[in-house]
Amino acid sequence: MSHSGTPYGIRLSNLAEERGSASALLFAESEGPVTEWSWSELESRSNQAARLLRGRDVRTGDIVVVGLANSPDHVVAVFGAWKLGASVLPLRSDLPEWERDRLLQVAGHTAVVADWVSEEFRAVTSRDLEEAVELDPSPVPDGGTPRYSRLIATSGSTGTPKIILGSDPALYTDQGDTTGNVSAEAGVVLCASPLYHTNGAASCFNPLLAGSRVVLMEKFDAPRFVELVERHKVNGTILVPTMLQRIARLDGIRSRNLSSLDFVHYGGASLPEWVARTWLELVPPENFIFSYGGSEGLGLTMCTGREWLDHPGTSGRPVGCEVVIVAGDGEVLPVGETGQIYMRRTAPGATFQYVGVPTPEPIMGGYLSFGDLGRLDEDGYLYIADRRQDMIVTGGVNVFPAEVEAALSEHPEVADVVVIGIPDPAWGHRVHAIVEPREATDPPDVETLRDFAKKMLAGPKVPKSFEFLDQLPRTTAGKINRARLIEARIPEAGSAQLP
Repeated sequence: MSHSGTPYGIRLSNLAEERGSASALLFAESEGPVTEWSWSELESRSNQAARLLRGRDVRTGDIVVVGLANSPDHVVAVFGAWKLGASVLPLRSDLPEWERDRLLQVAGHTAVVADWVSEEFRAVTSRDLEEAVELDPSPVPDGGTPRYSRLIATSGSTGTPKIILGSDPALYTDQGDTTGNVSAEAGVVLCASPLYHTNGAASCFNPLLAGSRVVLMEKFDAPRFVELVERHKVNGTILVPTMLQRIARLDGIRSRNLSSLDFVHYGGASLPEWVARTWLELVPPENFIFSYGGSEGLGLTMCTGREWLDHPGTSGRPVGCEVVIVAGDGEVLPVGETGQIYMRRTAPGATFQYVGVPTPEPIMGGYLSFGDLGRLDEDGYLYIADRRQDMIVTGGVNVFPAEVEAALSEHPEVADVVVIGIPDPAWGHRVHAIVEPREATDPPDVETLRDFAKKMLAGPKVPKSFEFLDQLPRTTAGKINRARLIEARIPEAGSAQLP
């Protein structure tokens, strides 16, 4: 396949030449000021980062691992690697060492930009990047086009490390982002997600390459998010369900000024209906975008909030792909029945492959699945049930944790909740809810929560046991490892059951 466009590194140079001292990047520290970077500063610092990486023998076609938290250093390290024709693999800066080392072994990297590595990795640290201001800030000789537009590291819910490689090279075209929302016309985009996550790239690097101004949060915080939207007249953002829920829970949120938001894009796990309806009151429904997809780029479903109001709970209709629902025996299911979601691209686009695990073989002439369960309605709208591996079979009844979590999340004293299945001698598995209360020192009463759930859920879906944590162990991308939560609780499976 032939490709055309401008390599990412050259694109930044062109923008800097056009825009000079105009504001490109605003960095909002968690507890500190907002610092501003112009296009010229971003270009100069990225050129210096490129020279620093070249000194670590980084060349065209190499892979540079960037394991820094959200920061200007992370941004210039990525652009510096791109300027040398290297591809970038972002990693969580706080990954446990055992998991990080396994991913590095899979990656086949050339150099690492992080503060947790030794010289054996040809490391570049934050201090090195700060000292690089003494280097030549002029553009480095063209390093060519990075081989991959994106590399995503994941251990998934199985714990098996793998790298997702997108087939397209890192070339900018004026066609914009695959969502159709992050473009040069976006104006100001707020990046609230970690830069190692797909949403982080989509709300930071995609807008920068398109010429938009980006406000980058060091770490998501709901009150700070609203403050930044108001102060900087943010036009667009991409949020995951946990973020949307925390903002919706803020006292006085309906009196805040979010009128600058031309789009709020949501993607990820299931979104509780009450959260969706709150947001469709905060912003015009046509400005709220629901979507379902994944880093592999198998396909995408999308709809506006206006469509969602006519199809509550949907994740949209297919865009550039076809969707079918498949039973365990491989039979395609009719409208309304729940099974595994399979997608097949119909529009031209990047393909993918895994490194570290086998790339799955498609079925029925090109359909692949993320492993999620869902159904289609008569109008072709998709509804996500849950991940197949998260489903709980209790007393012979299938329970989707997302449905139970959505119900419990409506309780005003619940800040966050995750539901898992714990082995149980009587039920096979029992439904167990781990709750993060809004007030850690004054959690809601267990019987009150159970009674609340009974009003919204059928009997088998009501949690048989509850526990409370001051904070759920979510990553900065809002994800949680259910398998580890289950493993940690299996020894207490018999004693934690409530009457």
